[in-house]
Amino acid sequence: MSWVEYFGVALDSFKQNRVRSFLTMVGVTIGVLAVVLLVALGEGAQAYVAKEFADLGTNLLIITPGKQETSGMMPIVAGSFRKLTYDNAKEIERRGVGIKDVSPEVVGAGAVRYSDRERNCMVFGVSPAIERIRDIHCQQGRFINETDLDKNLKVCVLGSQLKEELFGTKNALYERVSINRSKHLVVGILEKKGVTLGINADDIAVVPLLSAQQMFYGGEDELYQIVVQASSPDDTSAASASVREILTAAHDYTEDFTIIDQTTMLATLDKIFMALKVMLSGIASISLLVGGIGIMNIMLVSVRERTREVGIRKAVGATRRDIGLQFVIEAITLSCFGGVVGIVLAYGGTSMMRLLYPQFPVYPSTWSIIVAFAFSATVGVFFGAYPALKAASVDPVEALRYE
Repeated sequence: MSWVEYFGVALDSFKQNRVRSFLTMVGVTIGVLAVVLLVALGEGAQAYVAKEFADLGTNLLIITPGKQETSGMMPIVAGSFRKLTYDNAKEIERRGVGIKDVSPEVVGAGAVRYSDRERNCMVFGVSPAIERIRDIHCQQGRFINETDLDKNLKVCVLGSQLKEELFGTKNALYERVSINRSKHLVVGILEKKGVTLGINADDIAVVPLLSAQQMFYGGEDELYQIVVQASSPDDTSAASASVREILTAAHDYTEDFTIIDQTTMLATLDKIFMALKVMLSGIASISLLVGGIGIMNIMLVSVRERTREVGIRKAVGATRRDIGLQFVIEAITLSCFGGVVGIVLAYGGTSMMRLLYPQFPVYPSTWSIIVAFAFSATVGVFFGAYPALKAASVDPVEALRYE
């Protein structure tokens, strides 16, 4: 028999048992669909987080008080250490190597009030450099400038959502709002940025650094963190070493601070997402194994039902190889059909997800499709082998007597 004839016989067998063949194929379809979809979700989450970090700015170093002994994520602050100060930030800006911008930051929670409306939100005390580092701009008015910082002016910039909550459709520029009972003049409204790494950038208030220090630290020179932007990705290591040298000298040669760079954080997250994808793929593969068991079960039933057919074919000259190959091809065909349907459904599922959540980049990856399809074909070979051997070993005389 030629390969075309083998496949023809397999298709005839499926037509005679449509419902049974369909239900058997569904097991493989679900397995392939699960593998491709779960890997796509894992890779989509990875791409989403990478984009969120990119939206925060590029080539960034984040310096926080307190020494972190492990690498990768934000430090757990413990023990005694020196505070980071505005003077530290100015020293880094003045002496740093490979550094483009430096932004000292103070972060706290505050009640912003206008007339009879009040809203609790995050308040950021910043320098003008943050506008360049974080790539944030005003849709109305202006951002915090050097004059505001040098003269410690009581001005503020509001996020677009915060402005709407407090002012509605009214123009907010040059109105005064109370931030933690301190009057500030609104000089700008930020462009809409949405939620980034859990922070709603549209629901914040931005004030000059010194004003925030008075608000949250009683006027003491203390910072929540210092954000440094390297001149280029290649300068990140040099900038980090320079910052470490400057701060260590300023802190009596004690490294009681932590420098975190985006590359380290993303590398740690990549490891987490890779482990997650492997775990999800393993869980999804169980569905494929269950589908393979279903194929073996159906093929064994098929062998039993077609015992007389096997006997006739052997009586007219079919070899054990012909019989075994026929049943293996039927199992592989059934498994591959299920794999193709699963891949098509996975494409449809990811397309639907992108329509419902356009900000989440879910795309089926080529490697997951190839692996899932190859695994489904392997399942057909593996679980079709035993029924094929059983069919090939049928005695033709006994088979012709079988009713």
